[in-house]
Amino acid sequence: MLGRYERGASGEAVVEYGDGTMRVIKPGSYVRCAVTGEPIHLDALRYWSVERQEAYATPEAAMQRLKETGAS
Repeated sequence: MLGRYERGASGEAVVEYGDGTMRVIKPGSYVRCAVTGEPIHLDALRYWSVERQEAYATPEAAMQRLKETGAS
């Protein structure tokens, strides 16, 4: 959920990803998918890696990254 300072922000955000949570470090309206490079609006962000601190646009993008890194 976005706080009052993040709601009007535009541009790319910097986010710290946690287990089931995320913390906005630098306000913005989106982050980029680590696999596809496409922007993901913060309200639509559902997939990320805590270990790699990366966001993913879709479950397929997350699975592709797992395959690339050899994780199971």
